Amino acid sequence: MTAVDLLLVGFGKMGGAMLAGWRAAGTVRRVVIVDPAGGTAPEGETVLVADPAAVPADFAPAAVVLAVKPQMMDQALPAYAGYAGRAVFLSIAAGKTVASFQKVLGGDAALVRAMPNTPAAVGRGISGAFATPSVSTDQRDLCHRLLNAVGEVVWVEDEALIDAVTAVSGSGPAYVFHLVEAMAAAGAAVGLPAELALRLARATVTGAGELLHRNADATATQLRINVTSPKGTTQAALDVLMDEGQGLTPLMTRAVAAAARRSRELAG
Repeated sequence: MTAVDLLLVGFGKMGGAMLAGWRAAGTVRRVVIVDPAGGTAPEGETVLVADPAAVPADFAPAAVVLAVKPQMMDQALPAYAGYAGRAVFLSIAAGKTVASFQKVLGGDAALVRAMPNTPAAVGRGISGAFATPSVSTDQRDLCHRLLNAVGEVVWVEDEALIDAVTAVSGSGPAYVFHLVEAMAAAGAAVGLPAELALRLARATVTGAGELLHRNADATATQLRINVTSPKGTTQAALDVLMDEGQGLTPLMTRAVAAAARRSRELAG
């Protein structure tokens, strides 16, 4: 597909990361950014304005990417209703449902609701996405390309599953960061200096993640088995972590369920 013109609403960390990915992949041509904070437009065929009224009248984007914070969406969205029927809307605002957009844009608006995660900032994110029936094949392909520029993309056919996607991958990086904190605290508890414990934990988690990345054909289960000697130190720790009642799996199950429940509450 050829590069397209794009309207990007919001230019925070995620919007900036996505634009960098689009530029690198050659996905976009002209980009108009609307961000109330203003600032300097990035390099390339890019215009940055602080007010949607300043978007050039003859600008005809193929997609409108909504990257503003969820709490700002209701106020921001009406200014872009005129693009409904002419462009696909791609929202990356957590918790904002298709129904909430349709109230403003109309029931026939082409909408894709997506949930990327923060590793998108380094091109290693993953996004879950849902498309309404009004989204054409070409529009879906375009949204896939836009999301794929910052990581992997998976599609769900039931919008309700976006809450589960949010709970696993959207919030998931924070779980991993907390794992580093927990490992560091545990290391300090067995006598390591706190700074050394943190360094060991951080390098271990990032290194293990890279092994997962480079061994895409191997399951996490197999990789775990590969580094676990029977009756060794790793097995002793795993006996605790894999306890059926109080181990990591039941704890993570409760955590993800809580995140999914909160996502539904935020969606109203």
